[in-house]
Amino acid sequence: MQVSETANSSLTDGVLQRCARLALLVAGTALVSLAAVQAWQVIARYLLNDSPGWTEPLALLLLNTAMSLGAAAAVHQRAHFGFPLLVHMSPPKVRRVLEAFSSLVVLALGSVLAIGGVTLLFDGWGVRMAGTVLPQGLMFLPLTLGGTLMALFALAELVTPRSATAEPR
Repeated sequence: MQVSETANSSLTDGVLQRCARLALLVAGTALVSLAAVQAWQVIARYLLNDSPGWTEPLALLLLNTAMSLGAAAAVHQRAHFGFPLLVHMSPPKVRRVLEAFSSLVVLALGSVLAIGGVTLLFDGWGVRMAGTVLPQGLMFLPLTLGGTLMALFALAELVTPRSATAEPR
């Protein structure tokens, strides 16, 4: 039975690791794309004297994507906000409680972001973004995905916590 639990844990860790890497890849791509869109906006406005209307909404969507998915990847890497010195200096039992509390907070916040994001996504889907043909609700897709990933990563951390002797990352 213990072998099966270890195999399931490894499988889950592998899937979550791939999700975190994909989130980081998409966030990085969004950040590079954001720089390109902003560069085009400057060129079009100041050199061509013809500012396109689609650049600002697209830049905001790319910024939302980079922030939300980057934050989710940070949760997976346990690089999110916390008090690592307090955790590190605590006795092992207190350390486990503090780590569980941290995971619960991230789980709650990720769930709120995911639920609120999906609500706003559906609510604004019928409204078009100014300057584009894209739906306004699309702006909340990264928030929904990022919040969902944060909650999943925090839940996985609760189910398989770090060992009490492990150094905080």
